[in-house]
Amino acid sequence: MTGSSATPRPPEPAQGTTSSVAPATGRDDDPTAVGVLDTAEAGAGGVSLAPEHPVSTPPTVEGMPGGATPFGRIPVTEVRPLVEGGSLPAKSVEGEEFVVAARVFREGHDAVNATAVLTGPDGREHHFPMHPDNPGLSWWSATVVADSPGWWTYRVEGWSDPYATWLHDAGIKIGAGIDEELMCAEGVTVLERLRTAVAGQGADTTAVDEGLTALRDTSRPAAARFAVAASDDLRGLAALLPLREFVSPTREFTLLVERERALFGAWYEMFPRSEGARKDDETGEWVSGTFRSAALRLPAIADMGFDVVYLTPIHPIGTTARKGRNNSLVSEPGDPGSPYAIGSPDGGHDALHPDLGTFEDFDHFVAQAQENGLEVALDIALQASPDHPWVQTHPELFTTRADGTIAYAENPPKKYQDIYPLNFDNDPAGAYAEVRRVIQVWLDHGVRIFRVDNPHTKPVAFWQWLIADVAKEHPETIWLSEAFTKPAMMHALAKAGFQQSYTYYAWRDARWELEEYGRELAGEPAAYMRPSFWPTTHDILTPYMQYGGPTAWKLRAAVAATMVPTYGIYAGYELMEDVARPGAEEQIDNEKYEYKDRQWYLYEPGGPLEGQSLAWYLKRLNDIRGWHPALRWLRNLTFHSADDENVLVYSKSRVVDPSTGERDTVLVVANLDPHATRETWVHLDLEAMGMATWSTFDAHDHVTNQTWQWQQDNYVRLGPDTEPVHIIHVRSH
Repeated sequence: MTGSSATPRPPEPAQGTTSSVAPATGRDDDPTAVGVLDTAEAGAGGVSLAPEHPVSTPPTVEGMPGGATPFGRIPVTEVRPLVEGGSLPAKSVEGEEFVVAARVFREGHDAVNATAVLTGPDGREHHFPMHPDNPGLSWWSATVVADSPGWWTYRVEGWSDPYATWLHDAGIKIGAGIDEELMCAEGVTVLERLRTAVAGQGADTTAVDEGLTALRDTSRPAAARFAVAASDDLRGLAALLPLREFVSPTREFTLLVERERALFGAWYEMFPRSEGARKDDETGEWVSGTFRSAALRLPAIADMGFDVVYLTPIHPIGTTARKGRNNSLVSEPGDPGSPYAIGSPDGGHDALHPDLGTFEDFDHFVAQAQENGLEVALDIALQASPDHPWVQTHPELFTTRADGTIAYAENPPKKYQDIYPLNFDNDPAGAYAEVRRVIQVWLDHGVRIFRVDNPHTKPVAFWQWLIADVAKEHPETIWLSEAFTKPAMMHALAKAGFQQSYTYYAWRDARWELEEYGRELAGEPAAYMRPSFWPTTHDILTPYMQYGGPTAWKLRAAVAATMVPTYGIYAGYELMEDVARPGAEEQIDNEKYEYKDRQWYLYEPGGPLEGQSLAWYLKRLNDIRGWHPALRWLRNLTFHSADDENVLVYSKSRVVDPSTGERDTVLVVANLDPHATRETWVHLDLEAMGMATWSTFDAHDHVTNQTWQWQQDNYVRLGPDTEPVHIIHVRSH
């Protein structure tokens, strides 16, 4: 049951250090010049710019000591976002807003200004005016957006602003009766240049003409003439089509813009062998589920509103040192073994477990998932059973110990005799090429999402090469890193190319922990690392979930689904499977080592266990996510306060109609104590939600379908006897 595949290109160089960064888009003109765009070409949020007068020409790098990068005529420093100093790409998804910031300043007192410029894969430039955030510290920023997937670049341009300089100086001097005629004459010079620039863009020059006429009219008081030249209309035109001098661009930085699923999605994990598994009535032995029986579960998963169905490994399982139930060292007849012990005489990572079916059956599963609006994610676990064909055909993929045996996996004092880890250093080119060949098998069968088990135990350089190589032909492919490890490694894997990352969410229970973690994830790391929140997995069942009862299961799903754009649940979450194996933070009778027949039909409407499943609640959460564009982004997370330290309050807001300023805002209030109902006051930062501090609004709770009139300070009561979470649609008056 081995899948065929075209042989991939081997890595170059052999050490596998090929960068995943696409070359920056080159520019044929002078590197300090900026193309002029009309308003349509400027893109969403972008503006067109008047010609520069003149362009700054900095000294060459060769002319600087040690090859140092020279400052531009208008210095621009500390550009953000920047990943590894700009050597690795920042990330966004199509339509996602994010902030570009930099320090922009100059000598003396003349006015400076700044523009963020995004260049798309088609070479078109999109200009976004920057605004001073902290003039004293010279910080400027702009909210930008890239509207299509692909490799983009971004830069910041600092420039001198002659019109703003004249406005400032003339306003002071004319107001004080100093050099009035001289300031009006200098204003004429500036406005004449501005008029030429504006007319060259085909824009209406009426406001400029009126300003020129006024400044030239010596019969009127200077203050009245200045007022016309400083009118709101003229200021607005100069902001839209500014007169720019000494334009000083930074170098181009790379931006990888990906499809929305890289940031937003709801995942559902299943062991396909359990879906349809049953005990034989005569023998009492288990009969495995198949791809065909697992496909019958897909409509229910889709009905709950999930976007991705994630399959644990589906390959042949070894018998040598096979683990038994509850991770015991001795297996009994009929124990299926861990699907992470990959490989048997039936094949390895490019083969299917015979019990699950054929590639035709797998293709049927993928097709059924697509018909139900689901994408299939496949678990990639780069490790091998002692029975894997690689042990014979590619012994260089493993580590041979001094006694001649192959090293099995260890995390002292834990030993995993049923698994051989791969070694990528004996023959890097061969190892890289073999894994790339395996990935191509699944790409050829329609898989475009991979969840990678323990990527932190393989070289980061390998992942960087593999992800980039796959993206050459399949840029829509998404990789989820399952690396519960040191932050430095988690962040490095994200920088290397993983679109999504598992997180420490399962262990963040207290309000201060969630606030601190949320701010971290939505801050600078959001430029390269996209978090995925999982309340439980097949290996994780925290004490909070063991002892919190149904309230905890609701609460943790709700926070996961609303605090970050991507979250996931493991099959059985609906049934609140909360019994742990003694001494371990994982479920008893772990599905990794046995079949589970959850008998879903018992929980369906009319079934004997109707009402004992959280399927309806998960569906509600996913419906809410579908209704609110604000929940599709990460960087728009704002925390508010509550008097009770157990009550977490946060909001996500997004402008959905720039022409009217209409916002979509979701406010979440959660009682993190699953054991007690709590009453408290919450205090909202209304300005962060796009409202004045004295505003009132209709607070419609999507969970209870109730609506209240709220304001800055509000009373709440949440807990086991009501609902643990308010998920509120903010309807401003």
